Amino acid sequence: MKSKNQFSLLTTRRFMPLFLTQFLGAFNDNFFKSALMMLITYRIGDAAGVDSRILVNAAAGVFIAPFFIFAAPASDLADRYDRSDMMRWVKFAEIVVMAGAFAGFYIHNVWLLMIVLFLMGAQSTFFSPCKYSILPQHLEEDELIAGNGLIQMGTYLAILTGTIFGGLMILKENGIFWVGGLAVTIAAAGWLSSMFIPPTTPIDPARKISFHIVKRTFKMFSEVFPMKKVFYSMLAISWFWLVGATFLAQFPTYSRSILGADESVATTFLAIFSCGIGLGSITCNAILKGEVTAKYVPAAAYGIAIASVLLYFVSDRPPVAPDAETIGALEFFVKPENFMITFCLFSIAFCGGLYIVPLYAVMQSSAPEEKVSGVIACSNITDSIFMALAALAASVLISWGVSIPQIFLTMGPSTFIVGLLVSMIK
Repeated sequence: MKSKNQFSLLTTRRFMPLFLTQFLGAFNDNFFKSALMMLITYRIGDAAGVDSRILVNAAAGVFIAPFFIFAAPASDLADRYDRSDMMRWVKFAEIVVMAGAFAGFYIHNVWLLMIVLFLMGAQSTFFSPCKYSILPQHLEEDELIAGNGLIQMGTYLAILTGTIFGGLMILKENGIFWVGGLAVTIAAAGWLSSMFIPPTTPIDPARKISFHIVKRTFKMFSEVFPMKKVFYSMLAISWFWLVGATFLAQFPTYSRSILGADESVATTFLAIFSCGIGLGSITCNAILKGEVTAKYVPAAAYGIAIASVLLYFVSDRPPVAPDAETIGALEFFVKPENFMITFCLFSIAFCGGLYIVPLYAVMQSSAPEEKVSGVIACSNITDSIFMALAALAASVLISWGVSIPQIFLTMGPSTFIVGLLVSMIK
């Protein structure tokens, strides 16, 4: 792999079907979530007799909940069966779930759509341990950085495109038919691509599936904790998700209240952030040349920290009046004083890509083969906890009068400290 371009993996059967399956699944998750949020906000929230703001926040919790509930059985299934078969079963289930989404959109039933959102979270929970634990089975060790980089790049491009298209399409004329039909079609395409993922040997065919969720989850964490290199990598990955969730959640309000810009600027910030992480992710292999190591991760964390502090200073502007007229993306980005905002956001995201990819590779390669899926399941749980903490902390800080640029500022020193801690991963 050291002598090859990492994109050559996209020409191989051992990687390309997995990449496509993952991309389509991530796209569908965000396509459906974005469409649902827009529909709740502008159409069916009030009709359901519930404050749309409450429903939107409840929806975020509904999607995350399965990662806590089903992480343990998802890990057990990934070890008991051929992981390629598991992914095919999950992708087939996605077709059924998306058919339910189509029905929910058609009859404008917010509660059915909430159930669908929960089931989407559940299928993602069962897919994730298979996705990450199958990589070491199909890739050589010096290909793990490249493979993880491509997976992260694809994931963020899927998040970007899915979010944009879902939000744009659902409120158009006949939007519910386009969104519902496309969601089912994409799910079917994901199932079809999964059919080409090469088979693997089950890790533990005798593994019992435990539905004692709390007990089994504690057991998984107790098995991961002694593997210090793996455990610290897992926590460092979760910090990345906390930072990302903090920035992404604030973009709409930051654009309107701080910069006096409309939703097109917030969407452009999402695009900049997603592309930055994608470019950082695929740059890792060029820097590390296939070596699985976290030696440059602290430097990436320091980059995130410095750019976050700079973003605070370039965002230090007089408050925008609530009734002030907003400006569009073209008018915003031609102003020289806004170049630094774009640069800071891109730098945070690019360093984020450099930060997270080696950590996934270290986690996969350092854990014993029979423990990898359990490690990924634990990582999913800690990721969800950290993202929930990000939302809670931001809400509390805002209620205390802390400004959004000041929230960005807190990411600086805290991520610098995380970088110092990551430097201890050997």
